[in-house]
Formats: sequence, structure tokens, C-alpha cells
Amino acid sequence: MAKSITLVGAGLVGSLLSIYLSKKGYKVNVYERRQDMRKTNGYAGRSINLALSDRGWRGLEGVGIADEIKKIAIPMYGRFIHHKDGTNAYQPYGKDNQAIYSVSRADINMKLMDLAEKHTDIKFHFNKRCTNINRQNLELTFEDNDSKIIETVHSDLIFGADGAFSASRLNMQLNSDRFEYKQHYIDCGYKELIIPPSETGEFLLEKNALHIWPRGSFMMIALPNPDGNFTCTLFLPFEGEKSFENLKTRESVKQFFAEEFSSAVPLMPTLLDDFFANPTSSLVTVKCFPWTFDNKIGLIGDAAHAIVPFYGQGMNCGFEDCVVLNELIEKHNHNWDSIFPEYQNLRKPDGDAIADLAIANFIEMRDKTADPKFLLQKKIEAKFSQNHPDKWIPLYSMVTYSPNIRYSTALKEGIKQQAIMDEIMTIADIESKWDSIEVENEILNHL
Repeated sequence: MAKSITLVGAGLVGSLLSIYLSKKGYKVNVYERRQDMRKTNGYAGRSINLALSDRGWRGLEGVGIADEIKKIAIPMYGRFIHHKDGTNAYQPYGKDNQAIYSVSRADINMKLMDLAEKHTDIKFHFNKRCTNINRQNLELTFEDNDSKIIETVHSDLIFGADGAFSASRLNMQLNSDRFEYKQHYIDCGYKELIIPPSETGEFLLEKNALHIWPRGSFMMIALPNPDGNFTCTLFLPFEGEKSFENLKTRESVKQFFAEEFSSAVPLMPTLLDDFFANPTSSLVTVKCFPWTFDNKIGLIGDAAHAIVPFYGQGMNCGFEDCVVLNELIEKHNHNWDSIFPEYQNLRKPDGDAIADLAIANFIEMRDKTADPKFLLQKKIEAKFSQNHPDKWIPLYSMVTYSPNIRYSTALKEGIKQQAIMDEIMTIADIESKWDSIEVENEILNHL
């Protein structure tokens, strides 16, 4: 049995994977390019809050740390839509109080590192940039960012968990024949802003909801934090009439927010300072193949499948990678010649599927959450699903609350469901008879 594993990347997936591997009896060294965020105040200005859902919780429960993470998470039971005219609408996410959980990326990452370091056979090495991976002799080269000292490390297995711009993936790309790689940037960037708590520390918006200001080609969202503030993220095109390129002065930003997000402006006293202090970041989807090499090296998390954040599944998908890998270690009794190929065959279709779903959900959140016809369709689906839970699980529920349904299965089912709903929405006078037996039977006929 392989004894030592080198993990490149101490992010969310790398930290969780180290715990899984340690519990399976491996000695794990984790190398991270950045400084230890526990000593440098997290990732200031660049942290979209994350949404933990059932797949992610299953990953945390698998190593017995879900309760620790629950302490820093806030349940969100639905979307709170803020229309341009100042009116609001609430859309519950699931049924029976199903929730997704808001958690700060920095907080959960720091907590995972703390929990990993309780295991004596996990060691973190910070400020170490991976410059080379030698496939033949399983040697990794790291350069210390400060001293520039080069260190060479040998181990039995290697995992690249170093994110969307993965150095370990790039090394495999350069050292492999027929390596497929595709990256796609959406035309929108994002900027983090904040809604602070009131002077008495109260939340200024509904605490247990994800807030969305949908505006067609752009939107703003806000997720709650335990200290009473909301992390807001503005998603806006880089170029065009309403875009980051046209928001270069304090006056232009002030006017834009007054026009588009008038209900939020009074809650954002530091808006202008935050806007110009925080970076504008891009959003990339990465698809690649293969994910494993020589049955000795594997890519996992964003290094294998970076996705945009609009389904709230990036972290959940990465944690699910860890769950699947752990199950395969048990199934194949530590035989990595069997584990790696099956891991790749199982997870590649699911990584591609959630990437496509996340892009589609961006359009849904931005364009459709305020559209009466779309909202009616969701009501019809929810009603039908309630009456026939064995025949119809809404796509959002399949992705978010059904960890036993693969992402690739959810995508296929979702396409079928949408084709049926396209037909149903053409029924004459659907607005008045949406919850009738006639509509229910029509869906049953299509199924």
C-alpha cells in the first residue's frame, strides 16, 4: 500500500481530502502557494460566500466534522427577490424547511485546516509554489516565495487540489500527450461589497434567505454572515452600457446603484469605498481530461472542474469528489490501479454536467427569477412534485438536496422536464388553471 501522499493546495477540497486520506492511514503533506490565511486575515475582498448543501454536508459528515462547520453556517430557506420598483417576493428553495447554508469561504477553509492539523500525520507547508511535477519518479519541486529556496519532495501518490488556475494541472498538461483542456470565461465579472449590521448588531435584511436583485443582464446577491453582515456580490458585464468599464468614478457608481439597487443603497454606507477598494474578478469554467495519470497522480476539485458559482455547487462538488474517492479506496482496498480509473470515469461526467448547470442557472437567476411566467412554471412543478414525488423531483432539488442523484443524471432529467414544461406553458389560460386536474393529467401524459 502506498504510504505517503503529497497534496498540492490547502484550499477547501485539499484540506478536506487530507482528513479523508489521513483517516485511511496515509501520511499527508499539503503544500500551499499562499501564506497561512489564519495568520493573514483570510482572503480579503475576494470571497464569494459559499452555499453548503446536502452533497457538501455529506462530505463533512464522512469525517465527522459537520457539527463543527454548522457553528459557522447560516441556513437560507429560500430566495428573497428584490425588484427594481422596491417590491419583494420570496421563493422557498425546497419543501419542509429544506435549506442551503451560507458560509464564509475563508472561515470554512480556516476551520478545515484547524481540524486537519489535529491529525498528527497531516502537515501543512505554506508559501510553497509548485514549479514542477516529475511524472516518472513522482517528484515535486516547490519554491519558497520568500527565501526562493527550492525543495524537492518525493511521495507514493500526488493529488492536485490547487484550484481553477492549478499549477499541478498545468504540469500534467505539459507532460502528457493528448491532454484536453478547455476554459471559458463568461462576459461578467464580480465584485464583493458589504451590508453591515445595524448599530445594535442586527441583520438589516431577512437573515435566513439568499437575497437577489435580478436586473436582466446583471444582478447583485447577498448572503448572511454570523456577525450580522451580508456579503454582497455584484455580477456585472465587463463591457457594454451597464458594465464595470463604465463605473470608473464615484459619481457613476453612485448613480448606477441609485437607479438599479435603490432599496439596497441605504443599507450600504461604505459602498463607494468598497467598490473601489475591492478587486473586479473574472469567472471561469474549466473542463479537462484526463484527471488521473499513471494511477499515481490525480486532479480533484476546481483543479479538475472549475465552475461558475451560480448553482452554489463548486465546493459541494469538490467535497463530493472526496466522498467518491473515499468509497473507492474502501471498495478497491487501497488498490490505486483500480481506484484512479473508476474515480475519473465516475466524476468526469458529473463535473461536466454541473458546469453546464451552473451556467444555465446564472441566466435563470439574472433574467428569470423576476419573470412571472417562469415563477408560474416553478409553482406548477412544485405542485406536481408534491402530488407525485416518485415521478417528478424539480431540477433544483435534484442538484441541491439529492446527493444520491448524480449531477449527470440531474442534467438529463432536467432537460426532459423542461421540454415537458415548455409544452405545458403553452396551454391556453394556464395562469388561471395552473393547479387544475387538467394540467396535472397533461403532465402525466407527457411522462
